Amino acid sequence: MIFLAYTDKYVLDLPEGHKFPMIKYELIYEQLLYEGIFEPKHFFEPSLVSEEILLKTHNAHYWYRLRNLELTPLEFRRIGFPPSEKMVFRCRSSAGATLQCAYYALENGASLNIAGGTHHAYADRGEGFSMLNDIAIAINELRSQKIIQRALVVDLDVHQGNGTAKIFENTPEVFTFSMHGKDNYPLRKENSDLDIALPTGTQDKEYLSILAETLPTLIEKHDPEIIFYQAGVDILSTDKIGKLSITQEGCKQRDEIVFSTAKKHNLPIVTVMGGGYSTQIKDIVNAHVNTFRVAQKYYD
Repeated sequence: MIFLAYTDKYVLDLPEGHKFPMIKYELIYEQLLYEGIFEPKHFFEPSLVSEEILLKTHNAHYWYRLRNLELTPLEFRRIGFPPSEKMVFRCRSSAGATLQCAYYALENGASLNIAGGTHHAYADRGEGFSMLNDIAIAINELRSQKIIQRALVVDLDVHQGNGTAKIFENTPEVFTFSMHGKDNYPLRKENSDLDIALPTGTQDKEYLSILAETLPTLIEKHDPEIIFYQAGVDILSTDKIGKLSITQEGCKQRDEIVFSTAKKHNLPIVTVMGGGYSTQIKDIVNAHVNTFRVAQKYYD
């Protein structure tokens, strides 16, 4: 059975300007239940990631200043959220969710976090709506416990996973793969183990062909024990800032490639949601829900 992490009911207490990009998490949860894709038994409420665990990835000075809301105004602007105890709580909960999803995936094949994918967080700073790097925290904890040695990060958000790439730049056992928009944030990109920078306007056929050719090769070459999939839907043509031209069906086929390839290689897969900024919230929610539909098809 697939287990799904959900813990975002309280985010509607955010300031008005921050509700729109965050409300999608509650709507995804409601849509999954409404359509009967998953039932309440599939969902769990995650625990906060412990300080001991998160400090295996993040700089202590940064974490204590973030926890105590002592970052400078500029640092909070770079993150994109105002100083808020609730947001710090949420980022710890989201990181805890991704770690728990990893345990469930190792046991059951797949698990998804209705949040997460905060790939712009570095060890010593946050940016781009990312305070803590949930994928890096989970991988480092699994490796620390010697549950796994090798992991593959498949980051298909439209923005490069710069924080993740930097955190693992000297860790050959963790292969970071980012396929993203060449002309998009961040302006200064890090070096993933494999970066595929797509030109503005890239459409379904080219996008899916590159992914279908690349992913199996990476798995066969690097022999990971688990995949962490960042499934951002800001690749959609309707996205306000994405700059790619991927249709809803193309985005769903992307998920098909990832899940079917993981299943074929008998690899557990942890999926996190990442970004999505289409003008119409229904476009964001439908694309994210498609990811769950595809996961259910292959793993539940």
